[in-house]
Amino acid sequence: MSLAIFDLDHTLLNGDSDHAWGEFLVRQQIVDPSFYQRQNDHFYEQYKQGTLDIHEYLAFALEPLTRFPVQELELMHRQFMREFITPMRQAKADGLLQQHRERGDFLLIITATNRFITAPIARSMAVDDLLATDPEILGDRYTGRVKGIPCYREGKVQRLHQWLEDTEHTLDDSYFYTDSINDLPLLEEVTHPFVVDADERLQDEARRRNWPLMSLRPIS
Repeated sequence: MSLAIFDLDHTLLNGDSDHAWGEFLVRQQIVDPSFYQRQNDHFYEQYKQGTLDIHEYLAFALEPLTRFPVQELELMHRQFMREFITPMRQAKADGLLQQHRERGDFLLIITATNRFITAPIARSMAVDDLLATDPEILGDRYTGRVKGIPCYREGKVQRLHQWLEDTEHTLDDSYFYTDSINDLPLLEEVTHPFVVDADERLQDEARRRNWPLMSLRPIS
């Protein structure tokens, strides 16, 4: 059994679930529209450029979760899935997951986006496990703080190695699919790195290292 690892946003999904959750909050008038949209876009651009301060971003992104009990947030998330995530699903991505599933590989999503947003998405994709940034919960409320290491850049590598220590899996003959320059540290860890629908910087890096380039986007 090989380990097949997948980034989520802009890789398996044709869009960014974290940014989309912010848009959902704006649409539902849960946050101040002009301020939140501006900040959401600002952090998203930083992420794409590889300059994001993950702790600054998480303080911003997790704060709205503190306003509602977990049960109410779960109901909101169902609507979010219907309106934002379902349109981001890609047939080729689902096909890639199935290809590895039929090979007998273990399917793992690893994402910087927090677990509240991503756990229902991972379940809908029927993957075997998920590594994500974990927001802290006390009782039935999110605190706005992060539990453990954020699953971002080198943090993804740390979290993965922690997970490997706790499981029977190894990186022997492993795969990793991602679009993001932020995932360069993890691409360097696996046996078979694949660069998916990436920006120009990561495409250039892939060509330099002879890593395969591929697309999961629908043909327009």
